Amino acid sequence: MSDTVLPRPAAALNPAEREWQRHTPMQRILRFTVWLVIALAVVQSLRYIEIIPEFLYDAPEQMSDMLARMWPIDWAYFSSDVQAGLIETLHIATLGTLLSIVLAIPFGLLVAPNLTRHRGLNLFARIVLVASRSVNSLVWALLFLAIFGPGPLAGTLAIAFRSIGFVGKMAGETIEQMPRGPIEALQASGASKFSEIWYGYWPQLKPAFMSIVLLRWDINVRESAVLGIVGAGGVGMVLDTALNLFQWPRVATVLVSIFAIVIVTEVVVTQIRKRIL
Repeated sequence: MSDTVLPRPAAALNPAEREWQRHTPMQRILRFTVWLVIALAVVQSLRYIEIIPEFLYDAPEQMSDMLARMWPIDWAYFSSDVQAGLIETLHIATLGTLLSIVLAIPFGLLVAPNLTRHRGLNLFARIVLVASRSVNSLVWALLFLAIFGPGPLAGTLAIAFRSIGFVGKMAGETIEQMPRGPIEALQASGASKFSEIWYGYWPQLKPAFMSIVLLRWDINVRESAVLGIVGAGGVGMVLDTALNLFQWPRVATVLVSIFAIVIVTEVVVTQIRKRIL
């Protein structure tokens, strides 16, 4: 048997001549195209928002003037009007979140294809959830204001209908990702559909669902704080009144109060999720 030495590739003979490329030519073209589209979109957007240079140059001076008018903060205004508005805001957020849970659970069950094996019902539930998320809470508030008139009822319903899409979508996606073992065991034992949901799906869904509800309540507190600007109750109505009367120290009181309540709810939700869930 003769000793034959096979020729080695040229690249192996000259490792210094190798050239490493992070992206292929096609990837570089695609990346350039994406950045070009983004740049064109930014330029086109700047053309349509009509930035007035004079106002832009004057903005720092106007901002400092407004902050000077807000100082000192009118803390006496807190106990007379702001406190009641904050409490009403929390009520709107809490009741709206609870109502959204009741309305969102059926759609969350219908949208999950591994639970509801009917494409028509899946599509119907998905359309409802998308419609809920696509309409801003202020728009929902305006719609309910036309029906029920100004007040916290319109704000509560606006928060609820806005939250249906979020809660239902997150619940449906959680159900889709569940392991099939416990469900198949219940099906093999001849369990009813209700037992399958209650003993198979709910124990796995419960921790994620409670986390979703807490997160949505935190978001709803923030959204409820501004619904009063259109007349849907809460501390936003107090803010709107102060703005219309150019009472800048009172505006500062409301803004600081809203910031404080948002921080408090964020801390509360975080602690609950750490200690209970």
